[in-house]
Amino acid sequence: MSAVQVPASPHPIRLSGDLPPIDPARHVVIAGPTASGKSALALAIAQAQGGVVVNADALQVWSCWRVLTARPDADDEAAAPHALYGHVAPGRSYSVGDWLAEVAALLSGGERLIVAGGTGLYLSSLTRGLAVIPPVGPDVRARADAWMAQGGLEAMARALDPRTRDGLDLQNPARVQRAWEVLEATGRGLAEWQADTPAPLIAPGDATRLVLNADRDALADRIARRFDAMLAQGALDEVAAMLPHWREGAQWTHAIGAPELAAHLSGGSSLDAAREQAVIATRQYAKSQRIWFRNRMRDWDHVAVRLK
Repeated sequence: MSAVQVPASPHPIRLSGDLPPIDPARHVVIAGPTASGKSALALAIAQAQGGVVVNADALQVWSCWRVLTARPDADDEAAAPHALYGHVAPGRSYSVGDWLAEVAALLSGGERLIVAGGTGLYLSSLTRGLAVIPPVGPDVRARADAWMAQGGLEAMARALDPRTRDGLDLQNPARVQRAWEVLEATGRGLAEWQADTPAPLIAPGDATRLVLNADRDALADRIARRFDAMLAQGALDEVAAMLPHWREGAQWTHAIGAPELAAHLSGGSSLDAAREQAVIATRQYAKSQRIWFRNRMRDWDHVAVRLK
């Protein structure tokens, strides 16, 4: 076993604490908030020990967003094998189930995976398993949307089966609506479906599991500097290229910064205002990621990082 240090360049990140021993015979799964240095660490491990760096960020899968989602650049991709980055065209639907199927295909080829990303549902499903729930039809989704739009959160929560309701955040409209849709479409509560969750693709004993923790203020500053760098590298041009294809609510339009820059390009705000709104949205996303990792990944190895 050997510890791996993150290089000083080209990615400005230092580990404040020691990494746990990383066994080159096992997979590595790296979680952390946006801009915390996950890709840099994954690349360092791949270069030192071998393996394929695998994306676990739901926004970095879209082919239209390289700069805006901070995907690994051409130099990084040349330095070590990378997979599941920028491979989904806008207009396709793409789910955590799709992502897991693609990871399973990589595993079937005998690859050692170094999975890095900030999408908590991807990482939890990879290491805990994902319940296979039948898709919800558009009619059920439309009725749920209409009910929620009329202020039906509390009534929808009351309509859930007790087992699901008892384990759900009833103040979260998206989670309540999803649970109601599953019950309505299948006649079976979400909690019951989740109880039938199959074994994970990567079990805890098969991987080193890391959560990167950065100082909140340092991370906030890095997020702002990174977005300015994105603008300098052509993020506005990326959004401009996609404006003719823009469809409100489409999955690929949810990339942080995309709606804000699209509004600017459409005359709805100044570039300075769009930049500020995007930075605030990114910081809020990082906060939600930290909460997810703190609550759901307590048994992972938490590693402090110092950002520059």
